[in-house]
Amino acid sequence: MKDVYFGRGDKTPAALHQPCSHHPMNQRSLFPFLLLIVFLACLAGFSSALLLVSRSPALVSVLSEPTATPTVTPTTPPTAAPSPTAIPTPPPSDSTPPAVVDSEQRLIELYHNVSPAVVNITTRLLRYDFFYRPIPESGVGSGFVWDEQGHILTNYHVVEDAENIEVSFDNDMVLPAEVVGADPPNDLAVIKVEALPTGVKPLPLGDSAALQVGQTVVAIGNPFGQFQRTLTTGVISALGRTIQLDEERTLRGVIQTDADINRGNSGGPLLDSSGRVIGITSAIFSPTGSNAGVGLAIPIDKAKRLVPVLIAEGRYDHPWLGIERLGYALNAYLAETLGLPVDHGLLIARLYRDSPAVGAGIRAYTHEVIVGHQRVYAGGDILTAIDGRPLKSWEDLEAYLEEEVEVGQTVTLEIWREGQVVEIEVEVGAQP
Repeated sequence: MKDVYFGRGDKTPAALHQPCSHHPMNQRSLFPFLLLIVFLACLAGFSSALLLVSRSPALVSVLSEPTATPTVTPTTPPTAAPSPTAIPTPPPSDSTPPAVVDSEQRLIELYHNVSPAVVNITTRLLRYDFFYRPIPESGVGSGFVWDEQGHILTNYHVVEDAENIEVSFDNDMVLPAEVVGADPPNDLAVIKVEALPTGVKPLPLGDSAALQVGQTVVAIGNPFGQFQRTLTTGVISALGRTIQLDEERTLRGVIQTDADINRGNSGGPLLDSSGRVIGITSAIFSPTGSNAGVGLAIPIDKAKRLVPVLIAEGRYDHPWLGIERLGYALNAYLAETLGLPVDHGLLIARLYRDSPAVGAGIRAYTHEVIVGHQRVYAGGDILTAIDGRPLKSWEDLEAYLEEEVEVGQTVTLEIWREGQVVEIEVEVGAQP
């Protein structure tokens, strides 16, 4: 066998001289060594496995005994689930109406009892233009049944100059009516139908003298002539108002209310909470012509005094003394200028011929005096009181005659004349 050399011809040392063929003695010596290495590796792996198991008790527990899935607690509060929307259950078809309170029930009963006696009044008349050509017009208003004979009370301005009048009742019955009496100064009129519909009764009357501000009131009428028997409520806002309708009509003792009153309500009843008539709605105060919360009603006590006379005679005679309102109401300045010892009263300027005042000897002015830039009648009697009531204005005199005195009654006039007080009795006449 040839030697194998490594190099360029130099011979390796004997120790390094190893033949390429196997040597049985060398293989037997390596095998135990390799077996030891494998044994140690297995031992090391087994030790590592024991170490991992001993350090993972949870894993051991999981694997050894099945448990419930652990609960996870979030770090932020969970978003609440939206509440389900409640769907209302529709009431059954035979459900009873909602309950009403006592005050509402009283109002319902009041309307049920009163409304049949409230009527709608339609008028037709002819106006004439500049060339005297007839122009037909119509008007609407309200009224209420006064008595069982078919008399209906309303405002004078509702039926003024009417040539045809129709009255509509609650049951849609329409009946013709005619005027039986009217009093323009107090804006009252009575009309009559031949017979009342079945079941319609006159309204009970209250006492307007006992009214107080703040009381609840109810108005029923036909606003705008279209909404028949409309009910509105309010309170008495004031009492004793004086309203000048025009040059010839002054309403005194008027009830003011904030109940809604509109055009077409004129003549309808104003009622107290018991359903008794306490006034007749007559006018509204408004800069626009629509309701502004200031409704005006004639007190029922005045109607109770006038209506029987209107039914019996067709007119009402107003008390009258025959003193013309041309005179002056005295004040401190005028009294001082004229050198008068009184600072209140009515300086009488003119008297109507054949009047009660002339018959009683009342004296008119005798001369004129210049006061500033004005002529003042002087020298006549100064009326200072009537039946003991001091007079400071012409309205004081007229209101007393209208509200407290009747035709034929005797009144006592307190007169200041020529430096002394004179009392004169006068029998009140009827205004012509």
